[in-house]
Amino acid sequence: MRILVWHVHGGWMEAFVRGRHEYLLPTLPDGGPWGLGRGGRDWPANAQEVDLDTLDPGGVDAVVLQRPEEIAAVARALGRRPGMDLPAVYLEHNTPKGDVPFTLHPLADQSTIPVVHVTHFNQLFWDTGSALTTVIEHGIPDPGHLYTGEREEMGVVVNEPVRRGRVTGTDLLPGFAAVGPLRVFGMGTEALPEALNLQAHGLGAERLRISGDVSAAKLHEELARCRLYLHPLRWTSLGLALLEAMHLGMPVLALSTTEAARAVPHGAGLVSNDVEDLQRFARRLLEDPDDAYAIGMVAREAALERYGLGKFLRAWDTLLAELSTHRPGTHRPATQRHDTERMHP
Repeated sequence: MRILVWHVHGGWMEAFVRGRHEYLLPTLPDGGPWGLGRGGRDWPANAQEVDLDTLDPGGVDAVVLQRPEEIAAVARALGRRPGMDLPAVYLEHNTPKGDVPFTLHPLADQSTIPVVHVTHFNQLFWDTGSALTTVIEHGIPDPGHLYTGEREEMGVVVNEPVRRGRVTGTDLLPGFAAVGPLRVFGMGTEALPEALNLQAHGLGAERLRISGDVSAAKLHEELARCRLYLHPLRWTSLGLALLEAMHLGMPVLALSTTEAARAVPHGAGLVSNDVEDLQRFARRLLEDPDDAYAIGMVAREAALERYGLGKFLRAWDTLLAELSTHRPGTHRPATQRHDTERMHP
């Protein structure tokens, strides 16, 4: 199939474009969110950059939508309406925002475009009304068992931690820095030292080690040298860095929020909302590299089983085949159709 899809979420696309289809990625001279194309990534040749304005409308078999505005953009460019003249699915990457759990999804209460969630938590918490929904969990291209844990550090991967604040658990970092050094990767992490001001907590600057935004290969290599992976995010869908760390063979610590409890099984680390428990477990792993290694092996096996690339691609192949015959194999929420004005209890 020839699938039109914008490069919106780079981590998710890393897996999606490794399927057996042709992936048509709109590009613009100045790039940006509507024209990033491949974004300079080392993707297979079947991930092709295209000019949406000159793309043959008849040469598109389906579209994977990721933003509500894309529905009108496709209709304007191709003269084909997603869900009507062109098989379409809407991929929802994120947890709901606003008045949770009453947040109404942009595609709620329509019957032509099924909504695909990346986690069961998201499917449960988004209000999609009578719209058809399904879950296709993340898939991760296996970076290999790279874990050494040689550095007595906690690895953290987060983008824009200062701007996002409590969402990413940035306020929790000084407490973990009191246990041991943090090595932080991601965009906007250069602003962390000033924002956290560890000196005010009686900690030295060496407890916060900023590695910044690096390539995926460099991230995997450097992260795998950390003793453990810390995932302090409060309200995100399911950080792909957490799943990547598990693939690397790292023991992981995470807040028991959103989908983390499903992603991290018993024996692969610790998932808890008791921050002191997490800190004690972090100290244990920092002090016992053999224990950390053994726990990391459990994490890797679990990640390969649930979030393996093959499982992910097979699920998408099945859905895309059903879309092309206008028989989406989706799940209808166990609720009756209701007005789009939601009533609180």
